[in-house]
Amino acid sequence: MLRINYLAVIAAATAALLEGAVWYSPLLFGEAWTTLRGMDPGAMANPKIPIGEMIAEFARALVVAYVLARFVVLFGVVDWKGAVQIGIWVWVGFQATAVMGAVIHENYPWALYAIHAGDALVKTLVMAAILGTWPKSKVSPEARSAGDGKEQN
Repeated sequence: MLRINYLAVIAAATAALLEGAVWYSPLLFGEAWTTLRGMDPGAMANPKIPIGEMIAEFARALVVAYVLARFVVLFGVVDWKGAVQIGIWVWVGFQATAVMGAVIHENYPWALYAIHAGDALVKTLVMAAILGTWPKSKVSPEARSAGDGKEQN
C-alpha cells in the first residue's frame, strides 16, 4: 500500500509556482496576457506581485498537488507514464473545463483561455510527473494489520 510523500507534494507545488512565473513572464505569454486583459504591456517590465497573492497561489498549488498525490497513490502510479495520464485526465476533466465556463458565460477571449488552460496543463503535468516518479513510502503489511502506520521504503 503506497502512501503520500508530503515532501513530493511540497516540491510539486513549488515547481508549479516556478512554472507560472516563467509562463506569465515576458519570455513566454506575459505580454499577450497583459494585452488581452486590457492592462498596460509595460507593466511586465517591472512586475510587482503582492506577497499575499503569491502565498495564495502557493496554497492553491499545494491543494492541487495534494489531490494529484492522492490520485497517484489511489491508482498505484509508479512511473512518469501513469503520472502523465492522471495529469491529462485531471486537466481535461477539471481545469480546462472549469476555465471554459468563463468563455461560455462571460465572453472570455479564446486567446486568454488558451494561455490559462495551457498554463494549467503544463503545471498539472509537471506536478503529476514529480508525484508519480518521486520515491513513495509504503505501509508494511504488519503495520497495516497492527494499525500503527509504520512505513517502510
